[in-house]
Parts: sequence; C-alpha cells; structure tokens
Amino acid sequence: MDAPASLSGQLLVAMPGIGDPRFEKAVIAMCAHDEKGAVGVGVDRLVPQIGFHHLLDQLGIEPGLAPDREIHLGGPVEQQRGFLLHSTDWVGADTLLVEGRWGLTSTLDILRAIAAGGGPSRWLVALGYAGWAEGQLDGEMRRHGWFATRGDDTILFERPASQRWELAMRGAGIDPHLLAATSGRA
Repeated sequence: MDAPASLSGQLLVAMPGIGDPRFEKAVIAMCAHDEKGAVGVGVDRLVPQIGFHHLLDQLGIEPGLAPDREIHLGGPVEQQRGFLLHSTDWVGADTLLVEGRWGLTSTLDILRAIAAGGGPSRWLVALGYAGWAEGQLDGEMRRHGWFATRGDDTILFERPASQRWELAMRGAGIDPHLLAATSGRA
C-alpha cells in the first residue's frame, strides 16, 4: 500500500459523532505527519480563565507590549506545555517550519520576543497537542471521523475559535447544518 500524503500544513476537521468527546467538532492545525506519526495543535477550543498575560506571569516574563490573548486547548498530550503556532516572519532556532505556511515554537524565546513587541505578526498559543502513533491517524482517516482541508491562515489567525469548525467545513464545501451526527449501515 502506498504511503498516505502528508497532512502537514492542513486543517484536520472532526465530523460530528466522531466518538471521542475530546475531538468532537475539533479543528487541528497539522504540523507534522509522516510514517512515524502525526502532531497537530487544536485551534477550536479555549482554556477557560487563562489568558496570555497570566501565562507570561507564570513563566516570569513581563507582558510588556504583548496583547492579552486567549489560550487554546491544543490537545490531550502534554497539556502543561505551551506551543505557539505562528506566521513564518519570525523563526527561532527550535521552530518547526510547517510546509512554509506556519511555524510551531515551544521555547521561551518567542514569548520574550512577543513581550518585547517583536516576534511573529500572527500567532496563537496552545497548551498541549494532539498526537498519533505510527499509522494511527492514517487508519482513523480511512475509517471515519476526520477529513483534511486547506490550512487557511484567515481561519487560524483572524477568526474566533468558536467559529473555526464551521468555517473549515464551509471552506471544504460542506454545509455543517446538513450533517447527521450518526451514520447508517447498508
């Protein structure tokens, strides 16, 4: 069997009724996908009552010029670890470049750069990530529940988290109001 095409740089969208409440109507910005597994950052859910300034304070970084943005729930893996998904106009030594579209950085240098008024022009912060072992996501894609669509920067960086699932669906040509939460059998 041929290896599946990489989903890096795309949005992975969960259909209603996926069967895992952690991913119900989720939108995942896919950052790495190869024969070894897959990693993405959830961009559709927010961590309640924690803003960017609070996170900076916890890390001993003065917020300075940084806007106080919402924090996303990036996924169920390593939820105590922060990740910044961002435009590629700022790249650190440990930034993972995602298909030339985005950067994914988890080091303090990006937080300090943002606080100083520098850093990337577009960014969002997430705690945790979504990860799949070798072949796991490919199997899930074949069975049901997920589909991939174009990684739209406008959806990621300019639209509220609460709108991203519907916008990703519509961007793929799917009217989410016409979907059923369960499937039938023939």
